[in-house]
Amino acid sequence: MSEKISLLYLCTGNSCRSQMAEGWTRALKGDQIEVYSAGIETHGLNPNAVKVMAEAGVDISSQKSQHIDEFKDTKIDYVITVCDHAHENCPFFPGRAKVLHVGFDDPPKLSPPDAPEEVKLDGFRRVRDEIKAFVETLPNALK
Repeated sequence: MSEKISLLYLCTGNSCRSQMAEGWTRALKGDQIEVYSAGIETHGLNPNAVKVMAEAGVDISSQKSQHIDEFKDTKIDYVITVCDHAHENCPFFPGRAKVLHVGFDDPPKLSPPDAPEEVKLDGFRRVRDEIKAFVETLPNALK
């Protein structure tokens, strides 16, 4: 078996999109990809992200919000920024890391703060499903 590709999803706060991407990648492509996620900042794991991933059969509740600095000594082949802010502020990665941008909407911003819970969750579900569709294209999408 060949060596796994190492991939880091990077987002602003490592609370939603990058966490869902990490979960999907581990669930769907874990035999091919060693996956991590981090943020330019750490905002904690968003409970709605945990909830909608669980609905899809993927448990991300044990994942934690991590800062990009925690990976400075980790061999990373690919960094995928999943939000514009992270893409614009992506730090330099020494070595051979290739940085790609695949942007997704920020789920908490898809509905007003006073929206009913189900409306809020619908935004998370849409982004969850878009991320899953992207992950299903890996590792070919990295070439």
